[in-house]
Amino acid sequence: MTATTKLRLGLIGDNIARSRSPLLHRLAGDQNGVAVTYDPLVPKVLGETFEQVFARCQNGGYRGINVTYPYKEHVVPSLRIDDPLVRAIGAANTVVFEEDGPVGYNTDYSGFVAAYKSVRQDADTGPVLMIGTGGVGRAVAFGLVALGTKDLRLVDRDMAKAEVLAEALRLAAPDMQVTTYDDPTRAAEGAAGLINCTPVGMVGYEGTPLPRAAMAGAEWAFDAVYTPVETQFLQDAFSEDLSIISGWNLFFFQGVHAWHFFTGLPLNEAQLRDDLLQSKETS
Repeated sequence: MTATTKLRLGLIGDNIARSRSPLLHRLAGDQNGVAVTYDPLVPKVLGETFEQVFARCQNGGYRGINVTYPYKEHVVPSLRIDDPLVRAIGAANTVVFEEDGPVGYNTDYSGFVAAYKSVRQDADTGPVLMIGTGGVGRAVAFGLVALGTKDLRLVDRDMAKAEVLAEALRLAAPDMQVTTYDDPTRAAEGAAGLINCTPVGMVGYEGTPLPRAAMAGAEWAFDAVYTPVETQFLQDAFSEDLSIISGWNLFFFQGVHAWHFFTGLPLNEAQLRDDLLQSKETS
C-alpha cells in the first residue's frame, strides 16, 4: 500500500453503535498513511438481510469486514476458510474480499490467547467455566485448548448448542475434559477461571450471567463484553479478588490481528493502545 491508499472496511452486527472498531482501524491507518473508512452496518437498521448486506460489501469496494454478534457462525457458509482450526471453530469474525472470493479468519481466537497472556503470562488456566457457546464462545474455547486447559465446563441456555461445541472440542483435544451444564452456579464449583461469552452485561443487555457468590475461590475472570469495559460480571470478580482480563484486551488484539489480514501493514501496538485509551471517540 502507498501513502495515498484509501481503504474501505466495515462491521456487520447488531447493537454496534458504541463499537470502537472503526476508531481502531482509522488509527491503524493513520500510522501507515492510509485513509480508512470503516462503516457500521446493522442489517435491521438498513432493512436488509445479513446476506444482502454482505453481498453489498463484497461488490461495493470493501477490502474486508468484521462480523460480530449474532452473525459469526451465520457467515461461515459464505466463506473460503483455509485454516483447519478456524473451520473447527465454525465461526469467523474477519472477512477479506480477495479476487477469487471472500476468505474467513477468526481473530477472536488469537485475540483471546494474546489477551490471556498479556495478563497471566504463562500461568495455567486451571479448570474453567465458560458461559455462552455462540460465535465468540467457540473461538475462546479453542483458545483455551491452545492454552492447555484440561477441564472446561460449558453453560448455555441452548444445551444442544453447548453439546455441539463440546463434541468439537473433544475431537480437537481428546485430553480435555469437557462437560456441559445448565446451571452456571453449579458449574462454577471448583473453577479457577470464569468466562462470560454471552451478550449479558453489554449496553442494552444489562446484568450478569453469574452471581457474585458463585465466584468465591476462583482465580481469574474474562468477559468478552467490552462496552462497557467494567461490566457487572467483572466488577463482581474484582470484588472477589480475581485477576481480571477485560473484553477490551480481546477487542484490541482481535483488531490488531484483523488489521494484519486486511492490509499486512505494520503497527506500533503500544502507540495504538495509547491512542485508543486517550480518545473519547466511539466511532
